[in-house]
Parts: sequence; C-alpha cells; structure tokens
Amino acid sequence: MDDAIRRKILELLDAHRIMTVATLRPDGWPQATTVGYVNDGMALYFLCALDSQKAANIARDDRVSLTIDHDTAELWTISGLSMAAHAHRVTDPEEADRVLALLPGKYPPGTTLPVKMPTRDEVRIFRVAPVVISVLDYSKGFGHADLVTL
Repeated sequence: MDDAIRRKILELLDAHRIMTVATLRPDGWPQATTVGYVNDGMALYFLCALDSQKAANIARDDRVSLTIDHDTAELWTISGLSMAAHAHRVTDPEEADRVLALLPGKYPPGTTLPVKMPTRDEVRIFRVAPVVISVLDYSKGFGHADLVTL
C-alpha cells in the first residue's frame, strides 16, 4: 500500500468515531447499523449488546461491510472510507480491556460520557480486519476513490 494512501486512511479513521456496519441476517438480507468505533492503526473495534442481532449475524458469517464518513456542505470536500472486512469477536481479556480504555479517547477532551463504560463481560467486542478499502476523496475529482486490497 502506498504510504500517502495509508496516511489518508489513518487520518480518516482517527478523525471519526461513528461507522455504519452491515452484516448478513439469516434470511440473506443485509442489516446496516450505526456503531461507535475505535481504531488501533488499521484495526477497528466496536461493541454491541451480548444478544444483539449484529453479534448473532457475525457469529454465523464474519463478513461485514462498513462506511465511515461525515456530512459536508461542500461537494469537493466529500471524503470517507468503505471497507469489506472480517469481524472477529475479541475473547482475549487484555485486548478487550485495552479497547474499552481507548473508547473514551474518541470523544473531545472534557466530554463526560452519559453512562459508565461497560465491562468486557457486559458487551461483545469485535475486531474488524479490512480486506478491501475504498478511499473516497472528491478533492481529486467527482466520485474519485482509490481502492486498496490488503
């Protein structure tokens, strides 16, 4: 992967905290859900309820698609990421605790979270490993995207 595109991907990952993740339901229909995330380099992590449909979907088929972007008033400033990836449940207690400790850092300094952070036993934590990343950047032209395969 080109170093400039890697920096752009990491810049976009670091600048956001919300993504839409799509999983496959048992009936074959995709299910898209907005979730908070944290990244450690190119690895993304998100949480969900123990009994969520997302967790059940991923347990059956670990393939996910996701998008990370933001609204903008200027057409030429549209940028974002979309990915095809595999989601894996985090079972290592040390990794789970590290992820939970990283999450509050995605919010602006001084932000008080309205609820206490869950413990690793209260949620499912998933690590998302990208396979294909599309880097959308309209500053390079209408609909411009660079495709990266990992």
